Amino acid sequence: MTLALPSAGGAQSLRFALRVFGWIGLGLIAVTVSLSDFLANAPADAIGVGPLLAPPSSAFQFGTDMLGRDMLSETLHGLSVTARSALPALVTALIFGEFLGFIAARLPGALAVSLRWLLGILAAVPALLLAILIIGLTARGWAGLAAGLSAAPLAFVRAFERTSKRAHAVHAEYARATGISASTLLRRDLVYEFGGTFSASAARALAAVVIILSTVSFLGFAAEPPHRDLGLLIAASRPYYLHAWWTAAFPALALMALILFARLAAGLDEGERP
Repeated sequence: MTLALPSAGGAQSLRFALRVFGWIGLGLIAVTVSLSDFLANAPADAIGVGPLLAPPSSAFQFGTDMLGRDMLSETLHGLSVTARSALPALVTALIFGEFLGFIAARLPGALAVSLRWLLGILAAVPALLLAILIIGLTARGWAGLAAGLSAAPLAFVRAFERTSKRAHAVHAEYARATGISASTLLRRDLVYEFGGTFSASAARALAAVVIILSTVSFLGFAAEPPHRDLGLLIAASRPYYLHAWWTAAFPALALMALILFARLAAGLDEGERP
């Protein structure tokens, strides 16, 4: 007895459904972030709201931390800080990654190859190390820019390869042979690049910058109290992981949900880097 493999059409429909689910999840997170001050039971970093290290209960749904802060409120505020910090990082990654990669592939041969070689080297360096280096050379306030710049090399390489492949495709060669101008082809490719693939590229970049920002915060290189993001919330709970699991679990679940929805919205293949 043999198991029937899913058809290509079925796999494509499943991927589309997962992408829609990912965007719905991101939309719900965006609504939660915009209403975080209303949904939270206490202001950010409010101490003594409840007893110290109280487990989840009807009064404190996510429990409290070592200073009596309401973990539901802290998780909502941390999610808001993480999402708002990711926005400038996302824009930076799209400009210096996707857009610059598209432009570089259209440059004269030697210059295009040189840029591809340089950014390819940077893409081989772990993005986290690049972010820490940039923050070390600047300041913690530049963490968003550092995350965007460190995610940009891989986005550049992807956009460069896509554009180069499209420029040398059979239909492009035929279009040039029939006299269609280079500017017309450029406009067509620009519409395709930022119309057909922009949403997936943006979601992919969002997943990358959130991972970078949260990790550098966890390591102590980014957010500072009272503006604690999810990475810093998890880091502050390290001494209590075993006997007060809720202090780290709920911020970690919120972070996982944000990254998972972004990856689903991007339609990433299994094992693909964000």
